[in-house]
Amino acid sequence: MRSFTGDQLNSMFGDRLYLIVSVALIVLAIVIFVRSFERKKPGTKDVVLISVMISLAVVGRLVFFMIPQFKPCAAIIIITGVMLGKQAGFLSGVLTAFISDLFFGMGPWTVWQMIAFGIIGILSAIIFNERRIEKMGGYAKLILCVYGFIITFVVYGLIMDTATVFMVTDKPKVATFVATYSAGVVFNLIHGISTFIFLYLMANPLSKKIKRVLVKYQNR
Repeated sequence: MRSFTGDQLNSMFGDRLYLIVSVALIVLAIVIFVRSFERKKPGTKDVVLISVMISLAVVGRLVFFMIPQFKPCAAIIIITGVMLGKQAGFLSGVLTAFISDLFFGMGPWTVWQMIAFGIIGILSAIIFNERRIEKMGGYAKLILCVYGFIITFVVYGLIMDTATVFMVTDKPKVATFVATYSAGVVFNLIHGISTFIFLYLMANPLSKKIKRVLVKYQNR
Protein backbone atom coordinates (compact mmCIF):
# COMPACT_ATOMS: atom_id res chain seq x y z
CA MET A 1 0.00 0.00 0.00
CA ARG A 2 1.43 3.34 -1.03
CA SER A 3 2.05 5.98 1.63
CA PHE A 4 2.28 9.72 1.05
CA THR A 5 4.68 12.21 2.57
CA GLY A 6 3.60 15.61 3.85
CA ASP A 7 5.04 17.34 0.76
CA GLN A 8 3.16 14.97 -1.56
CA LEU A 9 -0.12 15.58 0.27
CA ASN A 10 0.43 19.32 0.11
CA SER A 11 1.09 19.11 -3.62
CA MET A 12 -2.16 17.16 -4.10
CA PHE A 13 -4.44 19.29 -1.95
CA GLY A 14 -2.53 22.55 -1.75
CA ASP A 15 -3.08 24.82 1.25
CA ARG A 16 -6.48 23.20 1.91
CA LEU A 17 -4.99 20.06 3.46
CA TYR A 18 -5.76 21.31 6.98
CA LEU A 19 -9.41 21.77 6.02
CA ILE A 20 -9.69 18.26 4.59
CA VAL A 21 -8.08 16.75 7.69
CA SER A 22 -10.33 18.71 10.06
CA VAL A 23 -13.48 17.70 8.18
CA ALA A 24 -12.33 14.06 8.13
CA LEU A 25 -11.82 14.12 11.90
CA ILE A 26 -15.25 15.64 12.44
CA VAL A 27 -16.89 12.99 10.24
CA LEU A 28 -15.02 10.27 12.12
CA ALA A 29 -16.25 11.64 15.46
CA ILE A 30 -19.83 11.68 14.17
CA VAL A 31 -19.59 8.08 12.91
CA ILE A 32 -18.15 6.85 16.22
CA PHE A 33 -20.87 8.55 18.24
CA VAL A 34 -23.67 7.29 16.01
CA ARG A 35 -22.29 3.76 16.30
CA SER A 36 -22.27 4.04 20.10
CA PHE A 37 -25.94 4.97 19.94
CA GLU A 38 -26.70 1.93 17.80
CA ARG A 39 -24.90 -0.37 20.25
CA LYS A 40 -27.30 0.75 22.98
CA LYS A 41 -30.09 -0.90 20.96
CA PRO A 42 -32.60 1.92 21.51
CA GLY A 43 -36.26 0.98 21.84
CA THR A 44 -39.03 2.04 19.52
CA LYS A 45 -40.07 4.90 21.78
CA ASP A 46 -36.53 6.31 21.77
CA VAL A 47 -36.28 6.23 17.99
CA VAL A 48 -39.73 7.76 17.56
CA LEU A 49 -39.07 10.53 20.09
CA ILE A 50 -35.72 11.44 18.55
CA SER A 51 -37.28 11.43 15.09
CA VAL A 52 -40.07 13.74 16.24
CA MET A 53 -37.63 16.16 17.87
CA ILE A 54 -35.44 16.23 14.76
CA SER A 55 -38.51 16.86 12.62
CA LEU A 56 -39.56 19.75 14.87
CA ALA A 57 -36.08 21.28 14.67
CA VAL A 58 -35.91 20.96 10.88
CA VAL A 59 -39.41 22.34 10.35
CA GLY A 60 -38.66 25.16 12.79
CA ARG A 61 -35.60 26.15 10.81
CA LEU A 62 -37.62 26.11 7.59
CA VAL A 63 -40.47 28.17 9.05
CA PHE A 64 -38.11 30.92 10.23
CA PHE A 65 -35.93 30.92 7.12
CA MET A 66 -36.73 34.58 6.44
CA ILE A 67 -35.11 35.72 9.70
CA PRO A 68 -31.32 35.14 9.70
CA GLN A 69 -30.09 33.27 12.79
CA PHE A 70 -33.48 33.45 14.52
CA LYS A 71 -34.14 29.70 14.71
CA PRO A 72 -35.55 27.20 17.26
CA CYS A 73 -33.10 24.42 16.33
CA ALA A 74 -30.67 24.84 19.24
CA ALA A 75 -33.53 25.07 21.76
CA ILE A 76 -35.09 21.82 20.55
CA ILE A 77 -31.70 20.06 20.51
CA ILE A 78 -31.06 21.22 24.07
CA ILE A 79 -34.43 19.87 25.23
CA THR A 80 -33.69 16.57 23.46
CA GLY A 81 -30.34 16.23 25.21
CA VAL A 82 -31.77 17.10 28.61
CA MET A 83 -34.71 14.69 28.37
CA LEU A 84 -33.25 11.81 26.32
CA GLY A 85 -29.51 11.80 27.05
CA LYS A 86 -26.16 12.42 25.38
CA GLN A 87 -26.48 10.10 22.40
CA ALA A 88 -29.96 11.39 21.58
CA GLY A 89 -28.83 15.00 21.97
CA PHE A 90 -25.84 14.52 19.72
CA LEU A 91 -27.80 12.57 17.12
CA SER A 92 -30.59 15.15 17.01
CA GLY A 93 -28.04 17.92 16.50
CA VAL A 94 -26.17 16.11 13.74
CA LEU A 95 -29.28 15.07 11.81
CA THR A 96 -31.02 18.43 12.25
CA ALA A 97 -28.12 20.18 10.54
CA PHE A 98 -27.79 17.53 7.83
CA ILE A 99 -31.49 17.25 6.93
CA SER A 100 -32.23 20.98 7.06
CA ASP A 101 -29.25 21.71 4.80
CA LEU A 102 -30.85 19.47 2.18
CA PHE A 103 -33.33 22.34 1.83
CA PHE A 104 -31.02 25.31 2.47
CA GLY A 105 -28.08 24.00 0.48
CA MET A 106 -25.16 21.80 1.47
CA GLY A 107 -21.52 22.71 1.51
CA PRO A 108 -18.37 22.50 3.64
CA TRP A 109 -20.24 24.34 6.38
CA THR A 110 -22.72 21.46 6.80
CA VAL A 111 -20.26 19.20 8.61
CA TRP A 112 -19.32 22.04 10.95
CA GLN A 113 -22.98 22.73 11.69
CA MET A 114 -23.51 19.04 12.39
CA ILE A 115 -20.71 18.90 14.95
CA ALA A 116 -21.68 22.26 16.50
CA PHE A 117 -25.30 21.23 17.06
CA GLY A 118 -24.14 17.78 18.17
CA ILE A 119 -21.86 19.27 20.83
CA ILE A 120 -24.74 21.41 22.09
CA GLY A 121 -26.83 18.26 22.47
CA ILE A 122 -24.08 16.44 24.38
CA LEU A 123 -23.25 19.32 26.72
CA SER A 124 -26.92 19.89 27.50
CA ALA A 125 -27.30 16.25 28.54
CA ILE A 126 -24.15 16.40 30.68
CA ILE A 127 -24.95 19.68 32.43
CA PHE A 128 -28.71 19.17 32.80
CA ASN A 129 -31.20 16.36 33.10
CA GLU A 130 -34.77 16.06 34.27
CA ARG A 131 -33.87 15.52 37.94
CA ARG A 132 -31.36 18.36 38.07
CA ILE A 133 -33.87 20.75 36.57
CA GLU A 134 -36.53 19.70 39.10
CA LYS A 135 -34.09 20.38 41.95
CA MET A 136 -33.54 23.93 40.70
CA GLY A 137 -37.10 24.86 41.63
CA GLY A 138 -38.93 27.82 40.12
CA TYR A 139 -35.81 29.25 38.51
CA ALA A 140 -35.10 26.08 36.52
CA LYS A 141 -36.53 27.34 33.23
CA LEU A 142 -34.76 30.67 33.52
CA ILE A 143 -31.44 28.95 34.21
CA LEU A 144 -31.98 26.65 31.21
CA CYS A 145 -32.81 29.65 29.00
CA VAL A 146 -29.69 31.54 30.09
CA TYR A 147 -27.63 28.41 29.48
CA GLY A 148 -29.19 28.12 26.01
CA PHE A 149 -28.21 31.68 25.19
CA ILE A 150 -24.64 31.18 26.38
CA ILE A 151 -23.97 27.85 24.68
CA THR A 152 -25.48 29.03 21.39
CA PHE A 153 -23.66 32.36 21.44
CA VAL A 154 -20.31 30.94 22.55
CA VAL A 155 -20.04 27.31 21.42
CA TYR A 156 -22.04 27.33 18.18
CA GLY A 157 -20.82 30.80 17.27
CA LEU A 158 -17.18 29.97 17.94
CA ILE A 159 -17.28 26.74 15.93
CA MET A 160 -19.05 28.25 12.93
CA ASP A 161 -16.91 31.40 12.90
CA THR A 162 -13.80 29.21 13.00
CA ALA A 163 -15.22 27.17 10.12
CA THR A 164 -15.74 30.39 8.16
CA VAL A 165 -12.07 31.27 8.51
CA PHE A 166 -11.00 27.83 7.32
CA MET A 167 -13.36 27.95 4.36
CA VAL A 168 -12.50 31.42 3.05
CA THR A 169 -8.74 31.64 3.45
CA ASP A 170 -5.86 29.38 2.50
CA LYS A 171 -3.54 30.59 5.24
CA PRO A 172 -5.48 31.55 8.40
CA LYS A 173 -3.90 34.25 10.52
CA VAL A 174 -4.72 35.56 13.96
CA ALA A 175 -6.02 38.81 12.47
CA THR A 176 -8.41 36.84 10.26
CA PHE A 177 -9.84 34.98 13.24
CA VAL A 178 -10.27 38.20 15.23
CA ALA A 179 -11.98 39.95 12.32
CA THR A 180 -14.30 36.99 11.70
CA TYR A 181 -15.27 36.63 15.38
CA SER A 182 -15.94 40.37 15.60
CA ALA A 183 -18.08 40.39 12.46
CA GLY A 184 -20.07 37.41 13.73
CA VAL A 185 -20.99 38.88 17.13
CA VAL A 186 -24.34 40.33 16.01
CA PHE A 187 -25.40 37.13 14.24
CA ASN A 188 -24.37 35.00 17.22
CA LEU A 189 -26.19 37.36 19.55
CA ILE A 190 -29.41 37.00 17.56
CA HIS A 191 -29.00 33.23 17.53
CA GLY A 192 -28.42 33.17 21.30
CA ILE A 193 -31.44 35.39 22.00
CA SER A 194 -33.66 33.25 19.78
CA THR A 195 -32.56 30.13 21.68
CA PHE A 196 -33.42 31.87 24.97
CA ILE A 197 -36.88 32.80 23.66
CA PHE A 198 -37.70 29.40 22.18
CA LEU A 199 -36.53 27.60 25.31
CA TYR A 200 -38.73 29.86 27.41
CA LEU A 201 -41.72 29.05 25.19
CA MET A 202 -41.11 25.35 24.51
CA ALA A 203 -39.11 23.84 27.38
CA ASN A 204 -42.07 23.03 29.63
CA PRO A 205 -44.61 21.76 27.07
CA LEU A 206 -42.09 19.65 25.13
CA SER A 207 -40.53 18.23 28.29
CA LYS A 208 -43.93 17.24 29.67
CA LYS A 209 -44.91 15.50 26.45
CA ILE A 210 -41.59 13.62 26.27
CA LYS A 211 -41.91 12.57 29.91
CA ARG A 212 -45.46 11.36 29.34
CA VAL A 213 -44.33 9.17 26.43
CA LEU A 214 -41.35 7.80 28.38
CA VAL A 215 -43.57 6.84 31.31
CA LYS A 216 -46.32 5.35 29.16
CA TYR A 217 -43.98 3.25 27.03
CA GLN A 218 -41.16 2.66 29.49
CA ASN A 219 -41.01 -1.09 28.81
CA ARG A 220 -40.93 -0.82 25.02
